[in-house]
Amino acid sequence: MLNNGDLLICARNGSRRLVGKNVIIDGLIRPTSFGAFMAVCRSHYNRWIKILLDTSYFNLYLDESNSTTINQITQKMLLDFSMPFPPEREQKRIANYIQELFDVIDSVNQSKDDLKVAITYAKSKILELAMQGKLVPQDASDEPAADMLKRINPKAKIITDNPHYPQLPDNWVYAALEDIVDYEQPQPYIVTDTAYSDYYATPVLTAGKSFILGYTNETNGIYGKLPVIIFDDFTTDSRIIDFPFKVKSSAMKILSVKEGINIEYVAAFMSITRLIGDTHKRYWISEYSKLLIPLPPIAEQTRIIEAIRIFTSNLDSIQRNLN
Repeated sequence: MLNNGDLLICARNGSRRLVGKNVIIDGLIRPTSFGAFMAVCRSHYNRWIKILLDTSYFNLYLDESNSTTINQITQKMLLDFSMPFPPEREQKRIANYIQELFDVIDSVNQSKDDLKVAITYAKSKILELAMQGKLVPQDASDEPAADMLKRINPKAKIITDNPHYPQLPDNWVYAALEDIVDYEQPQPYIVTDTAYSDYYATPVLTAGKSFILGYTNETNGIYGKLPVIIFDDFTTDSRIIDFPFKVKSSAMKILSVKEGINIEYVAAFMSITRLIGDTHKRYWISEYSKLLIPLPPIAEQTRIIEAIRIFTSNLDSIQRNLN
């Protein structure tokens, strides 16, 4: 049975990196045993022994001593391990100093995690401000969005004020997505063979987190009228795509915007606009295409996208430096 203060060691595992992992047992309040392929070291000097077991010095010893293909530490290997052994007071000073360093490292890592969360929030907030006309200043000389919309789609319903949505800046309008976006069913572009390979040329896409499921060598049915937005009809995930592709299933709409609309602006709106409900329901035709998008003049759409790129690039640079 284990005692508080015991050093529990992983002595055998299918993964080499797990062999030698260890922990000092603390806080036991009831009789506790341990599993197979574990070893227990019971010593007055366990804090010092743990420090040594966590070093490359011990890992090198394991590599030199393990004469089998099995990832393991035998009792003999542990007992034969020759270790540097300072006076007890120095052991404690070293252990305490190491713990102080680890505490600082943990604090830094927590700060990094907090900053990563803040960066994700900042990206979302930037897009929200963009859709409210608060990211870049308006230019009164821009062609009003209402005039632009009448020109590209005379049948579009133009909404300049809506009590359910925030007040728009001058020259902006609300429009239904279906009035500025055309959709295409994916059936002609569905991959027939899922034996993917990184050596093939054409990516097979999904709008979800997986994104590129693999690569196919099929040459028929490759979508090439770019750029477009792919839209998952079940999850309402979406992505803008600017390279030829095939798709995995019919649960995807391929969206293109009407001439005179900035596709990156539409993609930015869709990236922060999700519908959550029945995962077996298809959303584009019934609901998502009816959503109102705040639509600025085309020149302002371009300025907004340029600003988003700059902000996002700076945030991405900060995040890369955190890794």
